[in-house]
Amino acid sequence: MDNPPRKRKKATSTSSDLQPAVNPQNSSPQNNQDVVTIDVPAVEVPELTPEEQSDRLHLERKVERAFFEAGKALAELRDRRLYRSTHRTFEEYCRDRFGHSRQQSNYLIAAAGVYENLTTIGCQNVANQDLTTICCQILPTNERQIRPLNKLEPQQQQEVWQKAVQKAGGKVPTGKIVKDIVQSIMERTQVPNSYQLGEVCQILAKDNPELRGKGGCWAIVTQVNDFTCTVRTWDGELTVGLKHLKSYEYLPEDCQQMQEVCDRISRVYSSGLGESVQSFLESLGKLKRVYLTGLEEKVLRVLETEMKD
Repeated sequence: MDNPPRKRKKATSTSSDLQPAVNPQNSSPQNNQDVVTIDVPAVEVPELTPEEQSDRLHLERKVERAFFEAGKALAELRDRRLYRSTHRTFEEYCRDRFGHSRQQSNYLIAAAGVYENLTTIGCQNVANQDLTTICCQILPTNERQIRPLNKLEPQQQQEVWQKAVQKAGGKVPTGKIVKDIVQSIMERTQVPNSYQLGEVCQILAKDNPELRGKGGCWAIVTQVNDFTCTVRTWDGELTVGLKHLKSYEYLPEDCQQMQEVCDRISRVYSSGLGESVQSFLESLGKLKRVYLTGLEEKVLRVLETEMKD
């Protein structure tokens, strides 16, 4: 008797049916997991057009020279006294108009001079005078990078900057790299006492009972000896060892301003106006800034008037 025809089973599919064949030797429970493949189309980044390349270079130069332009502008504002219609001093003008101290302005002005020296000497050394950080010469891009160069001669500034660029691997060096190179050069070439006449320092009285009461006071160097300095404070002169002095690293303009303040305080002190006045003058003798506040200036003027009367 013939067997009845068998029913055909419906075809079914599983996730394993959709996966590529797996070598039985490499099969494992983890290899049998569902696998999802996602195709990510490649995104093509268009190259800059010649016009865009020119615009980029132009804008980069502006960013690089921003601190230089600021320093040059501040120098002209100061030298031509273009602040005189609204402010009595350049210091007050900078504080009100730009929100920073005169010292910050002086740093920018000095940096502009250093930048100019670097580009001038750089132009003498290369044929292409298109000097930017992406062309034939690496130049500073902010003031702090070249602040340590302020006290060096123009030729020394260029030499130190080139060494700093090399140490930075051909990139714009940090201020610390520049400072370290300047320090190493000074240690090799200078005499033991590196302080200069007119330099403003802080007196460090620790472990020196002879300086009791002078700790934290600012002082102006009036004589440079081999291993000591004679300095002038608000109430007189004294000789201090080098380890008990710390330079504020003020710019020459700031040192000159501190000299004027010191002269004024000394005149009032020598007039003998009283103990309360002496306490006020002593507080001025410990300032950690190169300017007097508006109130301090008013009080000192009143004292100067009383002294004259």
